[in-house]
Amino acid sequence: METGAAEVHAVLDALAGVGCPCWISGGWGVDALVGRQTRPHRDLDLAIDAAREADALRVLAERGYVVETDWRPVRVEVVASGLGRVDLHPVVFTDGDGRQAGLDGDWFDYPGVDLTTGLIAGRPVPCISARLQLAFHQGYEPRDVDVLDLRLLQELT
Repeated sequence: METGAAEVHAVLDALAGVGCPCWISGGWGVDALVGRQTRPHRDLDLAIDAAREADALRVLAERGYVVETDWRPVRVEVVASGLGRVDLHPVVFTDGDGRQAGLDGDWFDYPGVDLTTGLIAGRPVPCISARLQLAFHQGYEPRDVDVLDLRLLQELT
């Protein structure tokens, strides 16, 4: 099952409706920076304000999403039949910068300067920068889709 552009917009609208700031990362985040869809996407990766996580989960549940993978505080993935998957990454913000818990006690930093805007299906959307996307692609063996994403990100930097 793919998560399409229309569902990306619907999820963003639902989260905005409950005041939950979010930024797209992962494959859709790359495509937002490029300004066009470059490949199918299994899920929508979102960095969300950890203070609004309960609101995010509630509004997504209202859309039919149920928790499939719960690795909180690192991430929680929800899935809705016929709609797609959303992988939420709770980020704690202080003075405009954020920090997401990682596995084994490490963390990922989200500098405020790396929270930007891209385009999905012609609509401006919040996303993380190419620089930060490249940093998040380090430390693991890239899959085929990662290789494409990395090439596109390198062209942007």
